[in-house]
Amino acid sequence: MKALHALKFGFFVVGTLALTSTLTQAQTVAPGPYYATPAWDQKLPASTRFIVLSNWASEAVLDRETGLVWERSPSNLFRTWANHQASSHCNNLNVGHRKGWKLPTIQELASLVDGDPTSSSSPTLPPGHPFQNVGHTTYWSATTFSTSSSAAWVVNFYDGRVLPLGKIIENPVWCVRGGSGVDPQ
Repeated sequence: MKALHALKFGFFVVGTLALTSTLTQAQTVAPGPYYATPAWDQKLPASTRFIVLSNWASEAVLDRETGLVWERSPSNLFRTWANHQASSHCNNLNVGHRKGWKLPTIQELASLVDGDPTSSSSPTLPPGHPFQNVGHTTYWSATTFSTSSSAAWVVNFYDGRVLPLGKIIENPVWCVRGGSGVDPQ
């Protein structure tokens, strides 16, 4: 009887472990077929890296390398960083029927730059990206320039440069969801 109990218990443990393992694996890719475990050490081609989220009215793009969700079409309206114009725009944004947007950190924004020297174009977005209306201009980040509180970091999507600019200069904003949160200001 003890052997039968041990056999049943052993089967239960093994079955439970297998089920737990299966559920854990399923949660890694859930809740959709396009979600993958983000890892900044991945280097994916644009065709598999960026996924237009149809369940967000195709207004947002998942970056499978970083796990961030970007506006598919950033606003071309220019705002200053000063007086919180840039961050307020993102904080009040409703894209794909979702709130929770923020100004990206400089590292998040720069992660979109394709710096491949063999690319036929200047280092901007990866070839084949799904974004729309991305200007060859600089976009604000949430990161203040450490040696001057009157400047913040931007990414220039014409030539791929990352540089500080005065917060009173007007630039467009490209909002993001997810990530580590906003840098202190």
